[in-house]
Amino acid sequence: MSTEKVKCLIIGSGPAGYTAAIYTGRANIAPVLYEGLQPGGQLTTTTDVENFPGYPEGISGPQLMEDLRKQAERFGADIRTGIATSADLSKRPYRITIDNEKVIETETVIISTGATAKYLGLDDEKKYAGMGVSACATCDGFFYRKKTVAVVGGGDTACEEAVYLAGLAKQVYLIVRKPFLRASKIMQARVMNHPNIKVLFEHNATGLYGENGVEGVHLVKRAGECNEEHYDLPIDGFFLAIGHKPNSDIFKPYIDTDEVGYIITENGTPRTKVPGVFAAGDVADPHYRQAITAAGSGCKAAIEVERYLSANELL
Repeated sequence: MSTEKVKCLIIGSGPAGYTAAIYTGRANIAPVLYEGLQPGGQLTTTTDVENFPGYPEGISGPQLMEDLRKQAERFGADIRTGIATSADLSKRPYRITIDNEKVIETETVIISTGATAKYLGLDDEKKYAGMGVSACATCDGFFYRKKTVAVVGGGDTACEEAVYLAGLAKQVYLIVRKPFLRASKIMQARVMNHPNIKVLFEHNATGLYGENGVEGVHLVKRAGECNEEHYDLPIDGFFLAIGHKPNSDIFKPYIDTDEVGYIITENGTPRTKVPGVFAAGDVADPHYRQAITAAGSGCKAAIEVERYLSANELL
């Protein structure tokens, strides 16, 4: 297995990873970035981005990520295709294995591997990706003003997204598998008392339909019961709010994560408990999960890398 030595390795290529590459590149650190499973991150599955500063007319998700990539390359970032398959953060230089065939020995690591939205597993979720299916109400809710949408989930996240969407859409259906909500009492009250939200308890979505985008959802009520009922519900948008899985598994033996898997960093910083190892973007952010906050954390991580290398006389 071949080995390569670098000063800074960035793992992941969303807004956090590319921003970290821009900053470390400009600092003459010559970062190496591996793009991971989804080059460009989750934004590459988003058609229009209207809330990223600097684009008054909006921009497509893939184009935004391509612009960030080119900017990173302009400042000398070495961007490569590959997936980090294992990690040894027990001592410096840290060792990251790429595609089970190459080892990168690095003085610093920026983990920007993101978090993957959980889906129901319906074929139609892929079919209508970017055409009515979304896992981020804050990102895409604006496109459904005065329209009818459905949110899947029964926890705090689902209730929060339903309330957010209810301020934009004319009607929000909350599809809940169980006969009750798992959300906190205050969130339950907000949902149940909102005139634009209707909760569909004991419902499961079994599919979506539509010609050029989502036009409705196939539902089953009380699945498996003697009074099981199937029907179609016309909607314009279908929002998943059943959680995210942070892509942090290979780092867990060395750094702290919460019960879901989000990397725990020192308050207000991207520093993990391992010196020289930093986390940026959605992999360490269970609360905001926005492109702009991810980019900001990538900037922080890059500045921390420069300071760490300088303090340890590694530049």
